[in-house]
Amino acid sequence: MKLLHLFFGTFFIGCSFFGLGQTPELTPLSKISVLTCGPGEELYASFGHSAFHVQDTSLGIDVVYNYGIFDDSSKYFYLKFIQGQMDYRLARQRFPRFLAEYEYYDRWVKEQDLNLSLIERNALFRFLERNNLPENQVYSYDFFFDNCSTKVWEVLKTSLGDPLVFDDTYLKNKFTFRQLIHQNLDTNSWSAFGIDLALGSVIDVEATPEEHMYLPAYTLEQLQTAKLNNEPLVSSISVLYQSKSLHKSGSFLMTPLFWLLVLLLIVVFVTYRDFTKKRRSRWLDFTLFFVTGLAGVLLLFLWFLTDHSQTVSNFNVLWVFPINVIIAFILVKRTTPPEWIKKYLWTLLVLILIIPFIWLFKIQVFSPLVIFILLALGIRYLFLQHLIGQPEIYKSK
Repeated sequence: MKLLHLFFGTFFIGCSFFGLGQTPELTPLSKISVLTCGPGEELYASFGHSAFHVQDTSLGIDVVYNYGIFDDSSKYFYLKFIQGQMDYRLARQRFPRFLAEYEYYDRWVKEQDLNLSLIERNALFRFLERNNLPENQVYSYDFFFDNCSTKVWEVLKTSLGDPLVFDDTYLKNKFTFRQLIHQNLDTNSWSAFGIDLALGSVIDVEATPEEHMYLPAYTLEQLQTAKLNNEPLVSSISVLYQSKSLHKSGSFLMTPLFWLLVLLLIVVFVTYRDFTKKRRSRWLDFTLFFVTGLAGVLLLFLWFLTDHSQTVSNFNVLWVFPINVIIAFILVKRTTPPEWIKKYLWTLLVLILIIPFIWLFKIQVFSPLVIFILLALGIRYLFLQHLIGQPEIYKSK
């Protein structure tokens, strides 16, 4: 999201009720609520959104405190994103503009009015205002542990203190971090496939009730059951905007399942043709080894050379094996692969066979779509084993 319009919006809001540079005292007509917004089509919006809404008709205040702002136009944005060094910030926005944006993208918006005394409202308001100071606005984003949704409970607990009690029985069922991700993504989508490939076994542990609240839907549920001074924290809940459209299903031709099926069929067809015509299609071997090797190098980079805490211990490297990127240039040659490649292929086959056991014992859960890739790789590896055993009757193409 670009910061320019946020700057001007914040500037005019500040001029309207902070002209003296001091936080005003809210009046008895004030109200503070938590907004929960439905998912959007972009990946970063797929999990919904949370924000604070402060109103006071006596002072002309009607603003949203939004912890979900990032600047994708900043220098080295994508490099910082890959390295896990994302900075998010708090922004104060006009509520009508905030709501209009969600109406435009057809994302539902629910509002939970907080049952706060005037003293508690002012304490929360002052905390939000201090957070909105330039020196306090920016924070280091973490998808699971520090985002717009986790900020809601963090801010409430910090400003309201011990009288605010967390209800850890609000969940009927507990899920792992990966299962929670899949509640918001279609398994047969490039987003889900990419996330399952990039994130390691560390997200296959069961999340605590509080950790579930990295998703706005669970923050909404917790607020409904939490207590403040032995009273319900939420006095009422309302729907400010109801999404009008149903879930849009995309074309099957654009899904990873379709293209991985195509990959498997191509590998089966070319390998069968190579076997019957006693030849080797070097282009296929180079492509399979180079792509899987390059993907493996990326996973190792995410594991060891970034600040991401969720990309470590990723057993996908057993099939996207980094050394494949080197072997690809050996297999692209017209000559018969050297004898030692046979041992290397046996190693790759053993690694593929290990994956079902890691999956079965839930050490790491893989995308079901990986099955088609493993079949394709296994078939080609076995063929190359056969080829190296009978090099004199095969020719390269």
